[in-house]
Amino acid sequence: MHIASFAGVQDAARQIAGHAVHTPLIESPALNAHVGGRVLLKAETLQRAGAFKFRGAWNRISRLTADERARGVVAYSSGNHAQAVAAAAQMLGIEAVIIMPADSPAVKVEGVRSFGGEVRMYDRYTESREAIGEEIAASKGSVLVRPFDDPFVIEGQGTIGLEILDQAKAVGAAPLDQLVCGASGGGLIAGINLTMAALSPHTPVIGVEPRDYNDFQLSIAAGERLTHAPAKGTICDALMTDRPGELTFPINRRVDRVETVSDAEVAAAVRYAFRVLKLVVEPGGAVSLAALLAGKIAARDRTTAIVLSGGNVDPALFAAIIEDRFTPIA
Repeated sequence: MHIASFAGVQDAARQIAGHAVHTPLIESPALNAHVGGRVLLKAETLQRAGAFKFRGAWNRISRLTADERARGVVAYSSGNHAQAVAAAAQMLGIEAVIIMPADSPAVKVEGVRSFGGEVRMYDRYTESREAIGEEIAASKGSVLVRPFDDPFVIEGQGTIGLEILDQAKAVGAAPLDQLVCGASGGGLIAGINLTMAALSPHTPVIGVEPRDYNDFQLSIAAGERLTHAPAKGTICDALMTDRPGELTFPINRRVDRVETVSDAEVAAAVRYAFRVLKLVVEPGGAVSLAALLAGKIAARDRTTAIVLSGGNVDPALFAAIIEDRFTPIA
């Protein structure tokens, strides 16, 4: 059985080279002045399919045998993993069935279909996407590509950590004083934790998640995987997992701490990213920036790396946010 490791992250970097985008590490004088420190923004908004997920999807799918490729792949996701799997499958000539919640942003559903993926909708509140995925995979003989609980997916996401450390060193910003990353199922932050543990073990890794979807925060505090209480929803549709992953949680126990942000704080970060940084960042991709701007990350006189994990935002929601017409649910 393959177990996620730093050696696997290094191998993933070779596997995705020439296929995934080596995204820039952006620095903004305005943001630096605002927080009184140096902030390095990893713009995974510019990744293939608009989010970091392509790294893990390609690392997993490109390793399938000829027989497995002939039988196709199945994935479940609210949108970013869905698009990443569909994009990777299209590039490799593989059929992909993607299970998405009925309330997924239209831009993400359209993205999956534009990459040739077949979309199956489900109700996230009454149906189990895992059960549906297992059923379809079994009936079609397809390979199920999980969004975070897959060692190859974890290792693919860990390549972000490799790039951040190399890029920070190149601009004289190493060692990093802290790295801030959004968390849901935990695949992204787990991959980054594997890299940081190996190459920069004294750099704290701080997780951030939506206030009412704080299963990661609760689980870290308890030392075991817990499920958050029923929640009313969040604009961070990419971060609505209710429990940390089985494979990701043991890796992520090394995080320094976990912060949470409200939808209002996330909206302020999306607006700031557009108006000041000139970047389009989706709400789920902006949680780390939101924590920084809300003062939950002490950045004065420090060098902080921030992962902007995705940019696939619903156009209507984005317009409401940047025009300051968005009203968060109380």
